[in-house]
Amino acid sequence: MFLDRDGVLNDAMVRDGRPHPPSTVAEFVLLPGVVDACAQLRRSGLVLVVVTNQPDIARGSQDAATVVHMHELLNAFLQLDAIYVCPHDDTWRCECRKPAPGMLVAASHELGLDLTESFMVGDRWRDIEAGKRAGCRTIHIDRHYSEKGPDHPDLVVADLPSAVRWIQAVRGGTKETRSA
Repeated sequence: MFLDRDGVLNDAMVRDGRPHPPSTVAEFVLLPGVVDACAQLRRSGLVLVVVTNQPDIARGSQDAATVVHMHELLNAFLQLDAIYVCPHDDTWRCECRKPAPGMLVAASHELGLDLTESFMVGDRWRDIEAGKRAGCRTIHIDRHYSEKGPDHPDLVVADLPSAVRWIQAVRGGTKETRSA
């Protein structure tokens, strides 16, 4: 189970219709139902991996220590298997920044995951595109941002608990494989 962070697990700060990460640990608030949804995914045997673009680190408007602290809190509440962070801006043209699938591919190699049996859940077109490029099924959490939407996700939902219900239904008929 690949999960974007801001807008999927925690509240994104929306300004002018566009989401932004929280600036401080005090602003870092989990969305309703996320703790239970992740617990359900874990009980169903899925590996939980956060894949998050954090370009404000490269831009100098966020320090890496604050992001690390946020991820320590996230892990304490959600018991994640891994967190992958791309600290780069688009100008870096790296392989880890979504929509490139680099973080998902790295996680699949390092954790022994089958990408074709995995899911990518995100709230922006970059998340969905990264999931598609990696070969995952994609779920878009539609937050109605004022920006380009994703092209043809497998499912569109309002929140992570809604995505979990669909994932559990889909996985009900599949064999057990190590997947995210």
